[in-house]
Amino acid sequence: MIPTSDLTTKVETIQRHMDGGVIWPGDSAYDTTRALAFPRVDPRPLAILRPRTPEGVRTAVESLVGEGVPFAVRGGGHSPAALAGGDGVVLIDTRELKSLKLDVAGRQAAAQAGLTAGEYTDAAALHGLATGFGDTPTVGIAGLTLGGGVGFLSRLHGLTIDSLLGAEVVTADGRLVQVGPDAHPDLFWALRGGGGNFGVVTRLDYRLREVPEVYGGTLVLPATADDVYGLVAAALDAPDGLTAIIMVLRAPPVPFLPPEAHGKPIAIVKACFAGARPDGEAAMAPLRASGRPMMDAFDTMPYPRLLEEPPSAPMSARFATGFRDNWDLAAAEAVMAAIDVPALALRTVQLRPLGGAIARVPANATAYAHRDRQLMFNLMAGFGDPVSAGEAEAWLSDTRLALAEGESAFASFLDDWAPGRVPDAYPNGAWERLRRVKHEYDPHNVFRSNHNVPPA
Repeated sequence: MIPTSDLTTKVETIQRHMDGGVIWPGDSAYDTTRALAFPRVDPRPLAILRPRTPEGVRTAVESLVGEGVPFAVRGGGHSPAALAGGDGVVLIDTRELKSLKLDVAGRQAAAQAGLTAGEYTDAAALHGLATGFGDTPTVGIAGLTLGGGVGFLSRLHGLTIDSLLGAEVVTADGRLVQVGPDAHPDLFWALRGGGGNFGVVTRLDYRLREVPEVYGGTLVLPATADDVYGLVAAALDAPDGLTAIIMVLRAPPVPFLPPEAHGKPIAIVKACFAGARPDGEAAMAPLRASGRPMMDAFDTMPYPRLLEEPPSAPMSARFATGFRDNWDLAAAEAVMAAIDVPALALRTVQLRPLGGAIARVPANATAYAHRDRQLMFNLMAGFGDPVSAGEAEAWLSDTRLALAEGESAFASFLDDWAPGRVPDAYPNGAWERLRRVKHEYDPHNVFRSNHNVPPA
């Protein structure tokens, strides 16, 4: 532990050489800057560095490593494991890096790491273009991309990493390097799914696709095992242009649902068809036919509208994740059994049918190595106190065991309540290769406030 006086001196020295500011505990901006999207912990960084340029990030990393000061890196702050909070260490906050350069004719974008998915998507949509990110506008593009990036365009265009053309990275030895297929190719491979283990990404270069408008929105149905089975089966069989996210939960008391539905099992379908309305209606028809909708808001819209979400209070929650290949009525019954368990707070089973363009990339082409898996599931359990937190973890463990086929995980949705699961995110030799790349670029594991890959 570095004495407070020594730390203050070290950080003040760094600030003199770094463009950007420093936020200290007690400053007026401290609490809002350190706040996380899922505040199940209350991180208290020793100081928050906010560089404004890639060179500022480079100076911060070089100085912190040279002074032996432990640090964490924050982008959007959406990590389910709260790894971006920087509790007890110095935090490098990259959210001041907001430059976005669009090459409309060349269908490419150069985006700095502080941008959110919503900011990027809104700017690209002015030209009828898009890069597929997730399904939430406030998530940071850097963290989402480094984990793989699954969202509304994934079955048509692949994961976000499948649109990544290159990156600018500050490495552990203080270099600012340009990374791509022909420059540091092993590092480029590792960045596509390996998380923040290898440096601080300051810029990401993406391919842009033509997405002038989409047909999609939200569908809400009562949930039975037959309904859930039919919804997922229809989404798995759909053309590649359709990507759906299916959430099964007990209906909260929201005004757009009838009072008699509150507390009852429902399925919320958020879906996107990237194409013309007639084709979208045909693709969505099997989803609509899977039950008797209580709400049907499928329509033609600009793509950014799909990423819109109403403001809500941050919720304490824990998460679990996994994959499976077989989908049958027994699996749907397991989902419903999980939702029927009495709970003190919200429980959600999210099902994401995969395939399409995701599966057409070779498994060893990126650090994300689940290319042949058919279905991703993500579990969320809310809690309000230590007692319900323990109940949430037990529900997550039981439900993951009931749904998973093999020890598997999606890195971006990994929580830290069940340690030791990080290798499950990197099957088929990916874990061993990541460790070798880590040894080359970060042999002393200075980038360890993440789902950590230890150097070989």
